[in-house]
Amino acid sequence: VQLQASGGGLVQAGDSLKLSCVVSGHTFSSHVMGWFRQASGKEREFVASIRWGDDRTYYSDSAKGRFTIAKDKASKTVYLQMDNLKPQDTAVYYCGRGTGVRTGYNFWGQGTQVTVSS
Repeated sequence: VQLQASGGGLVQAGDSLKLSCVVSGHTFSSHVMGWFRQASGKEREFVASIRWGDDRTYYSDSAKGRFTIAKDKASKTVYLQMDNLKPQDTAVYYCGRGTGVRTGYNFWGQGTQVTVSS
């Protein structure tokens, strides 16, 4: 399984970005696709996830109401629409495939940098 993340960039506070993660290899209904982020000097943290089988979604408190996770099964792509970005959203964003909402991730993409200026 390989995950290819893209879509990061440098934006101003209040702007939007849409991240994409293309999944190659088998993905089953029991899998969960997630977005995590890691700011400089901090641990990787959960942002959002979506269940491959039924599209149920989960969000961190910081993402709720501003970010939207979605997937396109045909193209095996998972998206993270990020609106009203804040400087504290600055981080490297990773997509992963796992078996749990926030844990059990064993495949990761290479990460894409998101920088939000104030």
